[in-house]
Amino acid sequence: MRHNSQKGQVTFIQASRQQIHQVLQSVGRSKSPAKTSALLLAAGISVSAVVPAFAAGSDRPTPPSSTPQQISQQPETLNFTLVTYAVTKAAYDKIIPLFVEKWKRENNGQEVQVDTSYGGSGSQTRAVIDGLEADVVALALSADTAKIESAGLIDPGWEREAPNGAIVTKSVIAFVTREGNPKQIRTWSDLAKPDVKVITANPKTSGGARWNFLGLWGSITQTGGTETQARDYVSQVYRNTPVLPKDAREATDVFFKQGQGDVLLNYENEVILAGQQGEQSFSVIPPTNISIDAPIAVVDKNVDKHGTRKVAEAFVQFLFTPEAQRQFASVGFRPVNAEVAKEVENQFPRVSKLYTVQDFGGWGEVQRKFFDEGGLFDQIYTVR
Repeated sequence: MRHNSQKGQVTFIQASRQQIHQVLQSVGRSKSPAKTSALLLAAGISVSAVVPAFAAGSDRPTPPSSTPQQISQQPETLNFTLVTYAVTKAAYDKIIPLFVEKWKRENNGQEVQVDTSYGGSGSQTRAVIDGLEADVVALALSADTAKIESAGLIDPGWEREAPNGAIVTKSVIAFVTREGNPKQIRTWSDLAKPDVKVITANPKTSGGARWNFLGLWGSITQTGGTETQARDYVSQVYRNTPVLPKDAREATDVFFKQGQGDVLLNYENEVILAGQQGEQSFSVIPPTNISIDAPIAVVDKNVDKHGTRKVAEAFVQFLFTPEAQRQFASVGFRPVNAEVAKEVENQFPRVSKLYTVQDFGGWGEVQRKFFDEGGLFDQIYTVR
């Protein structure tokens, strides 16, 4: 059985289905229930275990009189693994059940189970490269997906395998402050004030933190400033950071649960979701901002190994449908589907100047310049 990072996702019954199926294949032509039972028992499988295993997902229990031949005709459960970044959980908790039902409806009642793993995008990328057998990766930035491609797990051209260049959601950076915004933090320049403590995650492990870094840098270079001015400004902001959590979710916990900092740099969608869950906070969406574009990709080497290509590709395509995009929007992501974007446009503050990673030369150049060992982030943070 391959790695599952969320405990309880694969039960004994699910693990034994393949074993049961293999045994039933070998005895399926037998007309003798006694012979079938003997073969099952020889394989270490009780006859009583067969019925519930293949009846899973049915509202009505399989009657005891069902024969093994009838049971073997029930659809086998498919299983694939989605590895994604921490703040997408609320969205996928809604989307996955919709996909499971759609797949079952369109594939003769076949069940599908989606195992999930959530964490910092950089950490998740390394885990997949090191052996976490993801079938689909939904990471915070294309640079992380490109690393998995470079490791030989994803075929080149993955950006063309899904709509919208494989960008499945968008967001922007939000400033979250203490109640009443006592430090009056409203613009990027306010983050560099000496009495302001800024909470952001570590760009080495968090995709969201890399977006924050580019948001900081671009607030200078995309508004007429020089790179020297940008370096001075970003250096001051990181001097104002008391701690660098490993991902956006931990940064949120540091700010709210541990009470550290005056302002949290966060995904807009996280702020919206927190408000929906009753967490009161004051937030500002800077009108000059960066488009946080998150990609989706099938991990070719793994789906071919697992025999899950068809279901994995169907899942990726489903994420771009209005049905799934409405769920992304419902928890604060800016949808990429034009129909849904029009429906929800009044739910999101207008950004007057929106720059993208392409304004910095694309992720290859960004990674080399800012985040590789010895890059600008290392230089800035070492001397902060």
